[in-house]
Amino acid sequence: MKRSVVNASELATDTPPPEDLAKLANEIPDPTEIVERELRERLDRIAPPSAHDDGPGRWPPILEEPRLRADSRYADPATSHRPLIGPVLVAAKRSFRFLFQPFINEVLRRQVEFNQSILSSLALMYEQVKVNAQTQAMWRKEVERRLEALEAAADPAQRQTRRLE
Repeated sequence: MKRSVVNASELATDTPPPEDLAKLANEIPDPTEIVERELRERLDRIAPPSAHDDGPGRWPPILEEPRLRADSRYADPATSHRPLIGPVLVAAKRSFRFLFQPFINEVLRRQVEFNQSILSSLALMYEQVKVNAQTQAMWRKEVERRLEALEAAADPAQRQTRRLE
């Protein structure tokens, strides 16, 4: 199959004018509910929504725990395993955190922003890998189908060649 090269200048046209196209686009009627539903069903069959799109704020399972730990400004509740002096230590830890939490938050603010941006990037990469895997699986099926068709077409030809030998 020979491909022809198309220059960008060949794609740009002045006819029809954009205003005419806008008028024509406004004249297109809205689809009926039945047609819209059929189109959505067709699209869902072609590309079903991924797990990441199931709802707002949904994260890939592998990133769920790191997402919960991304904000390092807030520590777990103060505890102590010492029976006698433990309550005093817990009270001291709580009062220290209460007094210095604004400073801790400010010191760790940039780290939290970095953590959140890294998690967002990882989520995007996770989705891209997932989409690539789906595409690769579709290509693999198509190649296997074509190979089977070629092998089926080649079988009669091979049989005929063997008979001639």
